[in-house]
Amino acid sequence: MEYDNDRKIIPAHKAEIFYWIAFVLLCPIINAITFFWFDPIFWPALLITSIITFPIYFFYSRIAVAELLFKKRYIAFSFASLSIFIFIQFILLGINSLISQFPLSLPEQFYLSSSSRVLARDVSWSLINIFIATAIAFIKKLFDEKIMVRDLQRDNTMFRLKYLQSQLNPHFLFNTLNSIYSLSLQKSDKAADVIVKLADIMRYLIYECNEPKIFLEKEIEFIQNYIEIEKIRYKADVRFSVEGETKGIMIEPFLFISFIENGFKYAMNDDTPNPFVWITIKTEPERITLNVINNTNIDLETQAKRINGTSLRNSKSLLEILYPDSHALNIIQTDIHPSQKSILRMKNAKERLEIFYPDSHTLNAILNNNSFTVSLVVKPHAA
Repeated sequence: MEYDNDRKIIPAHKAEIFYWIAFVLLCPIINAITFFWFDPIFWPALLITSIITFPIYFFYSRIAVAELLFKKRYIAFSFASLSIFIFIQFILLGINSLISQFPLSLPEQFYLSSSSRVLARDVSWSLINIFIATAIAFIKKLFDEKIMVRDLQRDNTMFRLKYLQSQLNPHFLFNTLNSIYSLSLQKSDKAADVIVKLADIMRYLIYECNEPKIFLEKEIEFIQNYIEIEKIRYKADVRFSVEGETKGIMIEPFLFISFIENGFKYAMNDDTPNPFVWITIKTEPERITLNVINNTNIDLETQAKRINGTSLRNSKSLLEILYPDSHALNIIQTDIHPSQKSILRMKNAKERLEIFYPDSHTLNAILNNNSFTVSLVVKPHAA
């Protein structure tokens, strides 16, 4: 992207280029058809005349109209328009005189003569061309404004994404530090192992996940470190598996961790004798699927309310930014196996999947009296 004194320079649009080509060809084609359809030898002279005068009209469109008319400097614009109009007449007179020096047929001599009829024709074409050049300037302005609005919306969305990620990272670190604090109170020898894992996580947070997309393998390594910390802290049936090929796949950082963290949070928060958290990441050619299943004895209404906690709320917001208008988030009362009985629409799910994944993800939260399942499906990026 080019800038001129911090002002963004927007290149010519394809439509604008097409209009200028049509502009150059319009006068020669019409005059060739109406006056010289029988004399194709004279057609190049008509085209050359249009090409010679084209820079003047282009200058008028880009400078006089864009810098004077659009900025409401009407007096200066009127003076510039009159000056350019007069200048064009002198240019046409000079071109006609130059071409007249060559051997010409009688119709060609009449077309280039200095009669009042020829003058009226040239004046009419000049006014038409000035009008068309002004219209092209308005079309360009419309395109430029659309680009500016699109860029502003994109920048605003990226700022929102960065803000939500900045909220997500401290939240995750806070919970991990709580785990270390709990182990230190127990004077557990496992605290040292947790600190080593936390150091790996911190390295990932600081050095490896500052790009919009990272390799899925790095995100999986980050998740494994988190899971190891939780396995040291709690006695539970924790299973983590990765199915499919992960090499070369890119994904947004922290896309999965909040749902995994949520599984541990609520599985270990209940008085269940045998807590479990089962996590699966499955890669396929057209999608990546995360499944998190954890135990719970909490009633369905309380579970539904918990989905609006800070961690999941931020993740759903980030998903909405990455996947605009393209995901479904449902709470479903069912068995662990997929037999649906009722569907309750989730509210407040609008801010993360909206930037990078249009039309490519689904997110389901499946509840029953014994388990809580989150299933997230997104489209992978190639490296």
